[in-house]
Amino acid sequence: MADLSLTQLILVLLIFVWSGFVRTGLGFGGAMMALPLLLLVDNRPLVYLPIIAVHLLIFSTLTVWQNNRKRAATDEKKSSTVDWVYLKKSLKIMIIPKLIGVAGLLTIPANIMSAIIFVIISVYSITYILNKPFKSSHPVSDGIFLSLGAYISGTSLIGAPLIMTVYMVHVAREKLRDTLFVLWFILVSIKMVAFLIAGVDLQLQAHVWLLPATAIGHYFGLKFHARLVSADPVIFYRVIGSALLFVSAFGLFSVYR
Repeated sequence: MADLSLTQLILVLLIFVWSGFVRTGLGFGGAMMALPLLLLVDNRPLVYLPIIAVHLLIFSTLTVWQNNRKRAATDEKKSSTVDWVYLKKSLKIMIIPKLIGVAGLLTIPANIMSAIIFVIISVYSITYILNKPFKSSHPVSDGIFLSLGAYISGTSLIGAPLIMTVYMVHVAREKLRDTLFVLWFILVSIKMVAFLIAGVDLQLQAHVWLLPATAIGHYFGLKFHARLVSADPVIFYRVIGSALLFVSAFGLFSVYR
């Protein structure tokens, strides 16, 4: 990244602030909302993917640890902020598609798959905005969405919103973000192993100045999430639904621009 101009470096820094805010404030979408912007500044995805992955590992771990420590300090009888039961259940469905995606064993046109996923997410998000969400009683449809999301997260970074639509139905809202963070940690760790095996440069020097930028966004994201969780459930799901719709629209624009 040493070859970037001062203007480009400032833009990259601001985008990572935005990424940290979105990731911590909503629990998803940090990478999805940052990567297309970063590629507009400098079209080298393999430069930014390892940085985004490391940031997710660090800040997801920090957030879950802090939340569980606070809960233990106030009331030891309270349960974890992570829904471990559903996490384990969903991972059994996602792990094989994730590995297939990382290995690149299937060749699906990226623009077609992306468009399908974003349309599905858009439909789901509108139902949450209208306060008429789908309450899936079909494990088969949940399994399809989780498998697709895991596969796409293995090949790129746009699988999170699709997985999110399933988790919103099955995980309590006060546990949703931290459960997703643990899930992202596991899925991204697999991706990082693939980077190491492939010999991808992890851009360790860039972390010196981009980690503080992400930390700023992370701090304000914590404030936003605290208000979001304490808000009326209808408002909570409308905000999440609006975010999903925005991510989907942005994703479709990125695919076909």
